[in-house]
Amino acid sequence: MEGFRILDLSQFLPGPMLTQMLADHGAEVIKIEPPSGEPVRNVGYRQNGQSVWFRNTHRGKKSVVLNLKDPADVAAFLDLAKTADVVVEAFRPGVVDRLGVGYQAVSAVNPGIVYASISAFGQTGPLAQQPAHDLAIEALSGVVSLNLGTDGTPTNPHMPVADMAGSLTALAAILMALLRREKTGRGDYIDISMQDATMAWLPNVTGPVFAENRPPVVKQERSFGGYAFFSIYETADARHVALGGVEHKFVENFLNGVGRPDLIPAACGPNGPGQSPVKAAMAQIFATKTRAEWEDWAKGRDLCFAPVLDLKEAFEQPQIAARDMLMRDQGGSPHIGNPVKYTLEPGIMDLRLPALGEHTAQILKRQNPTT
Repeated sequence: MEGFRILDLSQFLPGPMLTQMLADHGAEVIKIEPPSGEPVRNVGYRQNGQSVWFRNTHRGKKSVVLNLKDPADVAAFLDLAKTADVVVEAFRPGVVDRLGVGYQAVSAVNPGIVYASISAFGQTGPLAQQPAHDLAIEALSGVVSLNLGTDGTPTNPHMPVADMAGSLTALAAILMALLRREKTGRGDYIDISMQDATMAWLPNVTGPVFAENRPPVVKQERSFGGYAFFSIYETADARHVALGGVEHKFVENFLNGVGRPDLIPAACGPNGPGQSPVKAAMAQIFATKTRAEWEDWAKGRDLCFAPVLDLKEAFEQPQIAARDMLMRDQGGSPHIGNPVKYTLEPGIMDLRLPALGEHTAQILKRQNPTT
């Protein structure tokens, strides 16, 4: 992405996450911040004087402070947009147009611009103006109904599914638009709805809805514990392990290994109530050893088996280190790595964080060297 200039008007998670991916691979990402700054500079846990959230969404970017309610700063933004390749924004629909920095204004000065708007429900439809963050979008996308607690009622999903689906969908859309621009010279306007993106990521759980016109019976469905071999079990030390593969070979390898081949026919049968006797037997089996003992037992066996790690344990895995998914800056602060691993031109992460407005004078002077 070296040579590409990205103007990032977005805040919080979806937009900043995708623009950080671009920065990690060489793009010049200019974060346009209001005078008060990106909100996540001051949200959540802090380490070494930094917000952990901000550190993991804004490394390697440049910070330019503009007050887009000031006509002079709007003019400065449009001047920057003349030399930009991509603009990313995540305001409620219509806000950027009222501010004078929407697609029509930007494309008038730069017809090749790829302009991406990320919003909760998109630019059209009856919910377009409805405010929503991740949880509300997941609720309206049916995802919360799939996240049931032990009492069988919905509980908060523990991953920002709508945020990340919107982010990665926007990233793919931007890259496709840039690829097309190489052939046609034309930019485009991209309308990303986080709800659209979330629902597009549900093909493996829509079977009951599309095939039988009913909602899923969550605990009986394939992906949510309806198979004995796609379930979570408690171990003797009150820890947990997960089985994540229902293929016959994995079922046979495990049940032969624990001396219960009699369970194989039922375990290989359909999901749902018929799996209950197998799940009950499996619960008794796993209760005989600690999590660590099961990990030792599983080594060298061809199984879809995993210990249920807490988040601290997850980041301490040798696999994570081997894949550079945990990195440290010069001050020792940890960063989540970049998951895109190119062979010929790998990303080079700049782990520095911009101070609020650090690059304002430098970048605006570069745009207008005579001022």
